[in-house]
Amino acid sequence: MHTINFKSTSSAWAGAIAQPAQEFSPSQLQVISGKIPAGLRGTLYRNGPARLERGNIRMGHWFDGDGAILAVHFTSEGATGVYRYVQTIGYKEEEVKNQLLFANYGMTAPGAIWNTWLKQFKNAANTSVLALPDKLLALWEGGKPHALDLQNLETFGEDDLEGLSNGLSYSAHCKRDLQTGEIFNFGVTPGLNATLNIYKSISTGKIIQKSQFQLDGTPLLHDFVLAGQYLIFCIPPVRMNALPTLFGLSSYSDALEWKPQLGTQILVFDRETLSLVSRSETEPWYQWHFSNGYVDDSGLVNVDIARYEDFQTNQYLKEVATGETHTAAKSSLSRLQLNPQSGKVTAIEQILDRHCEFPSVPPENVGKASRYTYFSTFRQGTDISEEILNAIARFDHQAEKLTSSDCGENRYPSEPIYVEDAENPNQAWVVTVVYDGNINSSEVWVFNADRLDEEPVCKLRLPSVIPHSFHGTWKPA
Repeated sequence: MHTINFKSTSSAWAGAIAQPAQEFSPSQLQVISGKIPAGLRGTLYRNGPARLERGNIRMGHWFDGDGAILAVHFTSEGATGVYRYVQTIGYKEEEVKNQLLFANYGMTAPGAIWNTWLKQFKNAANTSVLALPDKLLALWEGGKPHALDLQNLETFGEDDLEGLSNGLSYSAHCKRDLQTGEIFNFGVTPGLNATLNIYKSISTGKIIQKSQFQLDGTPLLHDFVLAGQYLIFCIPPVRMNALPTLFGLSSYSDALEWKPQLGTQILVFDRETLSLVSRSETEPWYQWHFSNGYVDDSGLVNVDIARYEDFQTNQYLKEVATGETHTAAKSSLSRLQLNPQSGKVTAIEQILDRHCEFPSVPPENVGKASRYTYFSTFRQGTDISEEILNAIARFDHQAEKLTSSDCGENRYPSEPIYVEDAENPNQAWVVTVVYDGNINSSEVWVFNADRLDEEPVCKLRLPSVIPHSFHGTWKPA
């Protein structure tokens, strides 16, 4: 099994992942400064790898950590927080034995090679969340989602959404159209030539339509875009060398190869029929995440991307699990423009020369033009090879203006979550969870969405440290 020892480091961010996270039951949160806005009513949910060690052995990649969900319920009585591990089958087995038993993204299975066949990958349930009317889904793209109670985060178990048969996975990045209530998502079934499975659900999460498309090889596909009447997939030139993984000689992550000569493949599907509209190829890049997509007045599709020039980002994320990074992997907010009927790319341009990750737009603008893009970034002057994301920002496409927070030295905010005020449609907030490496504690900060460069309007203390998480969502009350 491939493991990595946790290194002693001066980087303050490493304190958040040095020890497995501690759960806490529903707890009233103390207001440290300011006050909770009267129109901030609903629940913040966040998901991320909360345990990167088991039996004194570190896991091989940041992506391998066991998922835990933070819920912060905002009501007229204040804010209540609860934090619990997702009780996956693999987590419970490893908890009983206090040892790692499964292969994962950055790890091979422990013991003899034949364990690769005997042990399936552990569903880490650690990447994102989808809040449905009657349950919360913890998402992990290599398997089915896990359903949890919206209030106390009790795990109900794997959920097939009435449409995921055996072998079908459900990605961490679904797209929801607030106007129609439709939810779109995908999953990839590995193979010599992998299968892309596309799903359409109603607002309850129930899958009502599926389609399949055969890919070239097994690429790494993490996200996609809803743009008007289209679903856009950009297939980066990363392919898995299947044999070493199959025989237990390599982890999935280490078997991924950067092949820029393949270029980036663009697949355009119709959102109504889920059928292929066009297929094309353009220059190579890598992306984990898209910000948004829309169809402009000329009928062209515009797709905004957190774009990397290569795949060094995977090495950087592997190093995060050790508590010490040294690989620089810079992305930028970029825009791809294409003709959806032919697939022809008409332009690729950089919007902003500033590191960009976890980009998003206000939920009501998903699939439509949005004036604002929110994202995580670095404070000016940060050595990005040694730090993790330590600022949040908003880009105003109309005014071409960037507004960035300064959370202070050794403070690390999570992905910014945009929240519309429940009382005033002209007011919005940005909620983020901040790890303060100066005092080894975690807090919830609420910003005025128009004033990220000002002090938060409210800060709340959490009962225990929340390790750096990946994705979250907001469910209005």
